[in-house]
Amino acid sequence: MSLLTPNQPTPCSFMLFNGLKAECRDYLDFIQRQLDLGLQPYVQLPPRPPVVANDYYNLHGLPVSYHPAVTVREWKEAADAGLPEATLIKEYTTPAGVLRAEVRQDREWRWGDHVPFLDDYVTNRSRKFIVDGAADLPALRYLLVPPTEAEIAAFRQEAAPVVEFARQRGLLVAGGWGVGADLIGWVYGLSRLPYALFDAPVFVAELLEMIATWNRARMQVLLDHGVDLIIKRSWYENCDFFSPRHFRRLIRPIIEADVAQAHARGAQFGYIITSNCMPLLDDLAAAGVDVLIGVDPHTWNLEQTAAKLGGKVTLWGGVNGHLTVEQGTPAEVRAEVRRALDLFAPHGRFILSPVDNVREWTPRAQENVLALIDEWQKYR
Repeated sequence: MSLLTPNQPTPCSFMLFNGLKAECRDYLDFIQRQLDLGLQPYVQLPPRPPVVANDYYNLHGLPVSYHPAVTVREWKEAADAGLPEATLIKEYTTPAGVLRAEVRQDREWRWGDHVPFLDDYVTNRSRKFIVDGAADLPALRYLLVPPTEAEIAAFRQEAAPVVEFARQRGLLVAGGWGVGADLIGWVYGLSRLPYALFDAPVFVAELLEMIATWNRARMQVLLDHGVDLIIKRSWYENCDFFSPRHFRRLIRPIIEADVAQAHARGAQFGYIITSNCMPLLDDLAAAGVDVLIGVDPHTWNLEQTAAKLGGKVTLWGGVNGHLTVEQGTPAEVRAEVRRALDLFAPHGRFILSPVDNVREWTPRAQENVLALIDEWQKYR
């Protein structure tokens, strides 16, 4: 569990590295190639293969399946003068009612004539989300059911060789991803969320609690498997959508319960948030978050973060992935590495990483990754 050991030389572990992963033959090859680069990778359970196509693409983790009583129907309506793009329609018929999604099939739509359930492409292309208000929550419960025994058994079988590989090499084993308000973006729409916080606060609270209950059942499967760290994706639990007052009232109690669940099984709790979160740092620390993932030099005040959280919470990040590693110069990469290490390394709880991801594996990105690693090795 060396990544999370305090007061050690600063490790470098890429939180997401899709550019390299796309070049790999399988998940263990991906981990080994990071080791070969000199990085200190972590292993995520369930292991996510290089190529993924499923109905819950943006929720890395355990399978998402529906109640057996749910039936699904999909069809396509052609473009016309009023709607210049075709509309993809998906209906989920449940014992508590029908949920209907309508999505614009624009030129960048990646899923053919299919509408996935939990996917970022749905968020900004929806003409109708499956949830419109409190009346739809009973039906939504049928889409958010705990993993089945068969799914848990398959997960354990898939995870066994990966865990063995990690334990032999002393790598961190993380369970991911949990989810909270991010799921609202897929089923209700992020643009409507700030209005609903004022116009329908009881509905938002009920939806968040439904998601939290479902998420904890999934977390428990991972905790029962002995992971070192539970990771929850919370990109949108920030001040773009929640005021500090709403965060404190609605989100923080859920985080506190998640942290307690992880700690009860001897695991630490990691929380991914990368922008517009500076007013929330004190609340995140007070909620008991152990690892704060996504410390982006382009969106965070690094000096303020170091002053508030240095040595109290493990901070993971320090370099921007897209603007600096994928598009910048080696000199810019090295400068960001040095700044991050100067600010955070003295506190002893820091993991260097691009934020959030290195998606491209172009010659420039490869050169910059090597520069990042070289600078880290010189100055850590």
